[in-house]
Amino acid sequence: MNNMEQHIVNLNAEARVALRALDLLRDFVSRTLFVVDNDHKLVGSLTDGDIRRGLLNGLEISQPIFSFMNSNFKFLKNSQENILLIKEYKKNGIQLIPLIDDNYQLLDVIDLTKTKTILPVTALIMAGGRGERLSPFTDTCPKPMLKIGNKPIIEHNIDRLIAYGISDIYISVKYLKEQIMNYFGDGTAKGVKITYLEEKDPLGTLGALSLIENFSYDDCLVMNSDLLTNIDFEDFYNFYTENKACMSVASIPYNVNIPYAVLETEGNQVSAFSEKPTYTYYSNGGIYLIKSHLKKYVNKDTFFNATDLMDILIEDDQHQLVHYPLLGYWLDIGKHQDFIKAQEDIKHINLT
Repeated sequence: MNNMEQHIVNLNAEARVALRALDLLRDFVSRTLFVVDNDHKLVGSLTDGDIRRGLLNGLEISQPIFSFMNSNFKFLKNSQENILLIKEYKKNGIQLIPLIDDNYQLLDVIDLTKTKTILPVTALIMAGGRGERLSPFTDTCPKPMLKIGNKPIIEHNIDRLIAYGISDIYISVKYLKEQIMNYFGDGTAKGVKITYLEEKDPLGTLGALSLIENFSYDDCLVMNSDLLTNIDFEDFYNFYTENKACMSVASIPYNVNIPYAVLETEGNQVSAFSEKPTYTYYSNGGIYLIKSHLKKYVNKDTFFNATDLMDILIEDDQHQLVHYPLLGYWLDIGKHQDFIKAQEDIKHINLT
């Protein structure tokens, strides 16, 4: 996210004020101003090119900004899904875009060179576990805060969520929770809103869902905090919506190679055989997209795993449960060997 205030000018200010503001924006990508009226309503955009064209057309540098601004500006609305629109803007070379509400109030300025998209989901990161298998590292540090490369495991995941425009983030905490809460605060430093759900007792991989009072969106992305992954959240979300699913589970393909011929039999009769076949199975990757209304199945302050919800949905054919094969990088950091592997892998993979 950008420092929005440096991109805002009032329509009644002189054009020379805008020139000074543009000069302070050293990064070429960010050299665009957004013009607001006295009620902070967005009314135009302005670049140094707009000012130059205005001067060539006979305007004076002392004239108000509204004489120079572009009233036919591009924007995003926070009340609509913007995934396809962002793709179009990027294709057309637009790098900085304002985010407004239905009343054209300016909410944020989005740098499309850093933000992949804006997914309309709430995120819940499960970070309350003890991490006993990683002792003694976790004796004084919660597992999500163990560093992989130059930052904690959980921060890699938060930064990846931010890259996909997810700004409403919940973190469930319990063991050594103060370390996590003090490190991230309310999320302001990262330009997002972080809310903590404090578990009195362990609630499983999905129990903290019951502690969210009001969801900002119809869909919730839930993930374990101890995963290292470069999952494409946009592709995951598109798969989920295209399949009209109530829940999608990121799955990890696992191949089993049989070193012998496998016989297919009917009683004692051999009907066919496969020579040294490979079977592919899909395991649970600990990342889920869930319709927010499914919270009704999770009793408050009750231990509840994602697999419990999956069981409910499988039995109820009114709900579509699908799996999304995750073909990128994924590592569950549960054991010492995983932690060592992650330290080496982080040198070679891009997680943002």
